[in-house]
Amino acid sequence: MKQISNQKILSEFLGTFLLVLTVVGSGIMGENLSDNLALTLLGNSLATGAILFVIITMFINISGAYFNPAVVISDLINGKLNIKIASLFIFAQIIGGILGCLIANFYFEINIFQWSTNERFAISTFISEILATFGLILTIIIISTKDKDKVALAVALYITAGYWFTSSTSFANPAVTIARMFTDTFTGIHPGSVLYFILAQIIGAIMATFIAKYFINTKK
Repeated sequence: MKQISNQKILSEFLGTFLLVLTVVGSGIMGENLSDNLALTLLGNSLATGAILFVIITMFINISGAYFNPAVVISDLINGKLNIKIASLFIFAQIIGGILGCLIANFYFEINIFQWSTNERFAISTFISEILATFGLILTIIIISTKDKDKVALAVALYITAGYWFTSSTSFANPAVTIARMFTDTFTGIHPGSVLYFILAQIIGAIMATFIAKYFINTKK
């Protein structure tokens, strides 16, 4: 049982590491290759969607492929995780995400340790993050109930779309939000905006959890 738990925690660490490495790294690459923000966002969104499909497919039968404290909180509410494993998952996700950001800074030859100056907080982005996370959690819960094998593709497509239909570019993930404080590049977020984003993400996750319950229970 201990070995299984360690495998799950390592999976959450590695998955979140690869996710943030891709998010930040593709953002830096986009900035290096083009001054066109639309092209940079396009490359960033496609890379993020692609890595989400890969890491969810890779780890879904090991840890459940959470890679997101908002998803962990949702399953905690639903009784699918206990508080101990949920806490360990969230810790692993945050550490993995931060390391992914720092490594992306390193191999693109910019300062490894830096703070983002990209202020993102506004009422509009706060509402955007609520809706972005709401849609993501709703997608995960309902589709996993119907067909677990389609979750990876559904999440990948949702987040790819979310980059474009939300004013916040759909962070929808507290661990990724925290990690992105540490890069003053295209995907960075100013530390002063982080708490607002995380609050919005938690609100969105809780709303989606209870609304998804309504759909699932009604069907039964």
